[in-house]
Amino acid sequence: MAVPHHNADAIETSSSPAPPRDSNSPPSGLKASDSGAAKSAARGPAIIVALIVTTVVGLSLWYLAQPQPLVIQGEAAATRIDIAARVDGRVASRPVSRGENVAAGQLLIEIDNPQLLTKLREAEAALAVATAEFARIEVGTRAEVVAQRKAAVDSAAADMTLAQRTYDRVKELAGHGNAPLQRLDEVTNSLLVAQRGSDQAKLAYDEAVAGYTAEERAVSRANVEKAKASIETIKAQVDELVVKAPIAAQVYQIGAELGEYVSPGAPLLSLVDLGDLWLRFDLREDLVKNLKLGDRFEMRAPALGDRKIEAEIKVIAAKGEYAGWRATRATGDFDLRTFEVRAYPVAPIPELRPGMSVYAEAPAGRR
Repeated sequence: MAVPHHNADAIETSSSPAPPRDSNSPPSGLKASDSGAAKSAARGPAIIVALIVTTVVGLSLWYLAQPQPLVIQGEAAATRIDIAARVDGRVASRPVSRGENVAAGQLLIEIDNPQLLTKLREAEAALAVATAEFARIEVGTRAEVVAQRKAAVDSAAADMTLAQRTYDRVKELAGHGNAPLQRLDEVTNSLLVAQRGSDQAKLAYDEAVAGYTAEERAVSRANVEKAKASIETIKAQVDELVVKAPIAAQVYQIGAELGEYVSPGAPLLSLVDLGDLWLRFDLREDLVKNLKLGDRFEMRAPALGDRKIEAEIKVIAAKGEYAGWRATRATGDFDLRTFEVRAYPVAPIPELRPGMSVYAEAPAGRR
């Protein structure tokens, strides 16, 4: 029986001697499995990196797709009192310093003005003169003046009697041609002068007896009141030489140093009332459309370590026409004005100072 050719070849192949094998090389089956494991190990880090990148990109896209809250910024402010000089002079003393807490009525600055003090003494002397004059008028005419006027009346009457007798004699002589007409004219004029003198003396005597009129008394009384008003005016200026704190506050700024000359209106110092402190935000009107008085919201102060501050809105007021605005339409038909929003802290915050910045997130949906 004949053997097929391929079987002969197989037999021939199997009968041929095997080639020598290196003792260090692994068997062929082990070599294939190790190669697959190496490829799998090489693909592992790549898959992890791809997953991380995919996750980061996905989170970024999700974050960008989310509506971002609008952060509004404001600052702390407080009632500020600017004190200016009312009179001129030199700064004589200033017992307070910057940052010092002062009580109401405490001395802040004292101004030296010798000329003003001299005017006060002059006005006081003028009042004394006016008062004495008024007292003299109230008493009336002195008895000695009345007696003097009475003596003047008697003297004028005697002169008129003499002039009358002289006139009678000269007139009689002139009628008989024993005296010139010029002499008659002279005695006639002397008689008229004597009559006028007598009338004047009588009027002066009557005035002395009657005393001062009601109008003269009123004028004298008005002069006294005028002198008093002048003293009050100068005293008010003298009082302004001593500048005192109108309220309990803290010295914020000092504008006048010792020995410096100041004129009326010159700034002396500024006080800040830390008890009346608020948080101010300047917002466009489209950001305040949903705000109302009494609303409370939280904010943070970077200067206080991002401390949370709860405040209540008490003022919403439009700012002036000069304030920032922008057109709501491209045509510029309407403008957005700026509103000032004041929020007062619900609880006192002693560390908060004017000028500190605060920020807060606007409610969702506002841009």
